[in-house]
Amino acid sequence: MDRLPAIVFSDMDGTFLTTDKRIGDAAWRALDALAERGIPFVPCTGRPFTGLPAELLAHPAVRHAISANGASVFELDETDKRSCAARTIHTVPLGAKRALAVWDLVRGRDATFDIFAGGRTYLMRSLFDRLEDIIPDAETIALIRRVRTPVDETPEQTIGRVGDIERVGIYWHDPADRDAILAGLDSIPGIVHTRSHPTNIEVMAAGATKGTALRWLCAHLGIDVRDALAFGDSLNDIPMLEAAGAGVAVANAEPATQAAADLVIASNDEGGPAHEILTRLGVDDA
Repeated sequence: MDRLPAIVFSDMDGTFLTTDKRIGDAAWRALDALAERGIPFVPCTGRPFTGLPAELLAHPAVRHAISANGASVFELDETDKRSCAARTIHTVPLGAKRALAVWDLVRGRDATFDIFAGGRTYLMRSLFDRLEDIIPDAETIALIRRVRTPVDETPEQTIGRVGDIERVGIYWHDPADRDAILAGLDSIPGIVHTRSHPTNIEVMAAGATKGTALRWLCAHLGIDVRDALAFGDSLNDIPMLEAAGAGVAVANAEPATQAAADLVIASNDEGGPAHEILTRLGVDDA
């Protein structure tokens, strides 16, 4: 892509956000520069929509967001940019039947079972209270505690209550459990799975990826995907990097993600995506 991007998509954790989950100073400058030129910035995350930073959604460059690994696309209200005022404009739901089939594989194992629906994520309280026993790093645990809603009910009850299921997520502790779950997923029709963390598995309906969501939103907005710029770091970002006209990986990205990218830049903690945006816009990045 030699010309200015018409739209920018970026993963959040490990890419646009610093490792401690902040929006750095350079990132704010990049967002301001995009807004001044009328170029949309689209957060594209595996998180639930309500787990996106409120201050990011409030920025004038942000008009849409892709969540749950592409299962849902949200449009923000121009006059009220709180997440509660946004509306879903596209979804590829996993559905209750497939979610229950995945739960049957996880039940009884030392693993979480996160249920994404309606822009939120629900986790059985008995698992929520044991996150430190299952997940190895404190930053991931802190994020999960912020964006999950603990519920005093079984996954079957949650699935039956919350309506359309966007996706489910699993954090595993024992590699033997991971291998058994992955083997079982191969027998469930109509799903895809990926990961964004070394010890997780993310399950969506076939056709729900960050890449398909990028293509859908570009078509919805009348933008050629060849004019889209995308940033990522994890395996779940690869379809997005491949779909965009320019797919860019940060230096801390997984090797497979770097291999799928057109360009590898500085890491998230060095503000790689922000500096790349400012450079492409011809803004002094002092």
